[in-house]
Amino acid sequence: MNFKLIKASSAYKNAIKNLMQFYMYDFSEYLKTDVEEDGLFATYKYLDDYWQEESNSFPYIIISNEKYVGFVLVKFIESTKRSYFSVAEFFIMKKYRREGIGKAVAHQVFDLYKGRWEVFQKESNKPAQLFWNRVISEYTKGCFEERFVNDKRIQNFEN
Repeated sequence: MNFKLIKASSAYKNAIKNLMQFYMYDFSEYLKTDVEEDGLFATYKYLDDYWQEESNSFPYIIISNEKYVGFVLVKFIESTKRSYFSVAEFFIMKKYRREGIGKAVAHQVFDLYKGRWEVFQKESNKPAQLFWNRVISEYTKGCFEERFVNDKRIQNFEN
């Protein structure tokens, strides 16, 4: 398993924007979305936020053998009630799934940001639920909480 997790400078923004189309395609069966008139999915409206100064958003690109494999978008969400890190979006291209890259990337991202985490999946996205339950359970040695809110399954843990 040969990959690099790279904090994505603005030079990678277009690559992530393009990979987002494949992500949206994969996700379309869970969100029941369609492509627009131009044959593309709508642009991810929060993508520009990841390159704003003073942003609490952290973009990463995943590369293996000089090829793009996927991306991870992490956010730090702060409120008066609670603050936590969240995996906003996580994508591994199908060709590279089941090789352990996703799990290794998730663990690496968790290690980069210490504190409280919330990871959520749509209730309809069973494959993502299985993946995140397995990854988080292994990472935390089973010390995490899970709850269901508004059609989302949410795992909480602290590292």
